[in-house]
Amino acid sequence: RSLNDYQLKRPRLARLEHRLHGRMSAVLGNSRAVTAQLLAEGVEPARLGLISNGIDLAPFAVAVDRATVRDSVGTGRRDLVIMILANLIPYKGHADLLTALAGIKDRLPPGWRLWIVGRDDGLGAALRQQATTLGVLENMRFLGARSDVPALLASADIAVSASHEEGFSNAVTEAMAAARPVVATAAGGNAEAVTDGVTGFVVPVRDGQAMGRALLTLALDPELARNMGAAGRERVARELGMEECVLRHERLYEAVLAGRPVAEALSTAPATPAASEPRAGGAD
Repeated sequence: RSLNDYQLKRPRLARLEHRLHGRMSAVLGNSRAVTAQLLAEGVEPARLGLISNGIDLAPFAVAVDRATVRDSVGTGRRDLVIMILANLIPYKGHADLLTALAGIKDRLPPGWRLWIVGRDDGLGAALRQQATTLGVLENMRFLGARSDVPALLASADIAVSASHEEGFSNAVTEAMAAARPVVATAAGGNAEAVTDGVTGFVVPVRDGQAMGRALLTLALDPELARNMGAAGRERVARELGMEECVLRHERLYEAVLAGRPVAEALSTAPATPAASEPRAGGAD
């Protein structure tokens, strides 16, 4: 299950879910942030398991002609490219990202670009107006929903997740699979996916200044960005690949059929989050 923020708007659904918890042989969360909520909702620890989203690494192993991709979206071959992969929905934090970029725009390399990749669910016009007010509209490229996300990530330099809430972000793990450093808010499982200071930076939710500092640090230190991206790719391949995800599901089913505790079979410790602490983020 994802985070339970939706229950605030649907109290009847929350009551139904709480009743169903006691009837389930197993209840799964995709991050420690989620399993902590499930524990608080009364799920028995023995029946609670953690299986993070798995990712197919094959599409991210294909060679990409960065110049061709950049040319296709009106971006210079040497421009710094920051990319956010998220549908245009308020809780995805696009407005916070624009505020962050406005605060550092004069210190970023000339010609920098922000690629906004995702379906417009009605927020696009407001973001364009905000960008105009902040003086960053000319740096933005609204690319819409795309089927070539691995190629876009491989052609970008830095990935961002500015979300206010997340269970376990596929966008973050996809960026890591593409060997991009990630600046992510400490929302839900983001702080579990991104190892702060190693595969990217974790910053507080809705903190544009911290996000801006983290982005600027990576923008001004390409070697650091490359090293963090490589570390992220290594971590995804080691811990978050589809094979590992399938293996954990197999162990889950075996435990349920044998009547063994799910948590023990998955070797999880859902009550003890192992997440990165958000930092103020990078250079001044």
